[in-house]
Amino acid sequence: MAPEAAMQLRNEQRQHIETLIRLSEGQPADLGGCRDVIRRSWERCVGEYRLDPGRPRPVRVLTQQALKEHREPVDELLHVARTGVDQLFTQIAPLGYVLLLTDRQGITVDFRGQRDRESDLRRAGLYLGADWDERYAGTCAVGTCVHDAQAITCHQSEHFDATHISLTCTAAPITDPQGNVIAVLDISALQSPRAQESQNFGLPLVTLYARMIEDAYFLHRYRHCLMLRFDTAREFVHLNGRGLIAIEEDGTVIAANGAGRALIDAHLRRWPPWSPGWMPTITQLFDGELGELLGIPAASDDGIRAFRARANDTTCFITLLEPRGRRPSACAVTPSPTPVPALDRLASDDPAMHRVLKLARRLRNEEVSVLITGETGTGKEVLARALHDSGTRAKGPFVAVNCAAIPESLIESELFGYLPGAFTGGRSKGMRGLIQQADGGTLFLDEIGDMPLTLQTRLLRVLAEREVMPLGAERAIRVDIRVITAIHRDMSEMIARGGFREDLYYRLNGAQLRLPALRERADKHYVIRSVYQALLAGREREVRLRADAMSALLAHAWPGNIRQLKNALAFALATVEGDEITLHDLPEECQGHLGAAPQTIAAAPVGSSEEGRALHDLLRASGWNVSLVARRLGVSRPTIYRRMRRHGLVPPNWRESDSKLER
Repeated sequence: MAPEAAMQLRNEQRQHIETLIRLSEGQPADLGGCRDVIRRSWERCVGEYRLDPGRPRPVRVLTQQALKEHREPVDELLHVARTGVDQLFTQIAPLGYVLLLTDRQGITVDFRGQRDRESDLRRAGLYLGADWDERYAGTCAVGTCVHDAQAITCHQSEHFDATHISLTCTAAPITDPQGNVIAVLDISALQSPRAQESQNFGLPLVTLYARMIEDAYFLHRYRHCLMLRFDTAREFVHLNGRGLIAIEEDGTVIAANGAGRALIDAHLRRWPPWSPGWMPTITQLFDGELGELLGIPAASDDGIRAFRARANDTTCFITLLEPRGRRPSACAVTPSPTPVPALDRLASDDPAMHRVLKLARRLRNEEVSVLITGETGTGKEVLARALHDSGTRAKGPFVAVNCAAIPESLIESELFGYLPGAFTGGRSKGMRGLIQQADGGTLFLDEIGDMPLTLQTRLLRVLAEREVMPLGAERAIRVDIRVITAIHRDMSEMIARGGFREDLYYRLNGAQLRLPALRERADKHYVIRSVYQALLAGREREVRLRADAMSALLAHAWPGNIRQLKNALAFALATVEGDEITLHDLPEECQGHLGAAPQTIAAAPVGSSEEGRALHDLLRASGWNVSLVARRLGVSRPTIYRRMRRHGLVPPNWRESDSKLER
């Protein structure tokens, strides 16, 4: 070190010691912009550990025998972590950083560093066997990480011991399935820029690799158990799903990784109290039966299925990992329910639709009245017809009536019919009403909330007596009908305002099926494909739906739901000139930010599709290291750049004109 630099370092060390001495003596100390986590550690050092800031401690490196005693308990973890440690060191070595893996006591049990700087690293304590326990070394990334069980950067003068203030260190904890810290992953450098912002890349990078090692250890430790792996993005479940839950074959949870424990904790907070050590069953965490969860491999082509997490109502995509070295158990291939084509084709693996269709299967042969609710355009009539087509009344008529579309002056005669001469202007031979036309089948009353109150009374009689009185008739006619109704308005509010009869509501609501909005569904891709294939039927030429158009359709909010989707696709098919529909063939309101010119895209926007959001989260967690993300996903860097361009993802430190996204 040059004499001037050495003199400056000694001055900084002296000032640092004076500040800490004032703090230890209870005198006013100028802590500047000291972070709370660092200040609390300093207070522990002087108050609890009785460390003397005026007497810096020498670096402590364990003997070979003592190091062996620390390594043996974590030998299994070291074996599992080796690949992750090597990969991370490859990333940081060109920047002058070394890597330390310590046990829960802060002892360095694995190390990667530059051989040509071995003596300097050993003197600084950045070496195998070094002790970074906060009780001995004072405030430091490893020791403070162990104490607080959270990732931290300790930069230069944030260290307690004055001999360490030239170092910069970033550490993240590795926890066991119970959430206890079992190791710490740390990257450190002997010299670095003065500004702490220069280390912003380190925290997400080290945290990412700590989670990867933690999950690899979990997979290894519970390799003989059934395991569910889940994520909120379908694309990442097989590659690196965030949640891992090991279970018994009866569904009892054995253990979980960090994301799995977070889900369990959310469940416990929502449904307390539970006894200490209690673990839920997997069906208490996810809205599904055990056979459905264990039958995931047989139920989907990609081995993934969506379920709703009960604790937070989010959609999770789940895959099942079979125990290693064991044939799949019988319960893992539980057969799917008996196919009901008319209902099955309405959805893929959306959890909300799964519940709706599961109940619909049970109701299809029952005579109970069904009320279908949901926003306009969600497919209420389609569900009603599927119920009819899949039940015992399938050979009978299905009569659909839109109560909002028939003029109030005509709705009575349309529904109940009339005899010849019943009123002026009627047909000379009279007319069978729609209720009578549905005899032997199903009567579907859409927008039932728009039925006039006077007719609600007559409809109530039809439901109660199963007979209809046409206008002008003196004797009622028996009818055999099943009634299905639908509404998109709040029925309880209408009843409170006197706009709908409460007794009729209870007659109609024998069972209720609520259709989710399209924007809420996890199977939007399936819905789009199904609607598109239906529109293509009968067309002379084949027209493909290009990926950029599909991305825009997936990203759109669809306030008009499936009806709006159908109109948008029909518009594109009617106006497209070539043999494929692109983003720019869609209606303008469906193009969103994906259709904007490159110069209008803001820096680092979050992708609107699930794939875009997942890719954005991974890039941000890795400090926008495209090479790292490419290796993690097993693809090339140009592929990542293409995906970034597709979803409008621009790193904050790139100019809008950067040519990398054009590769």
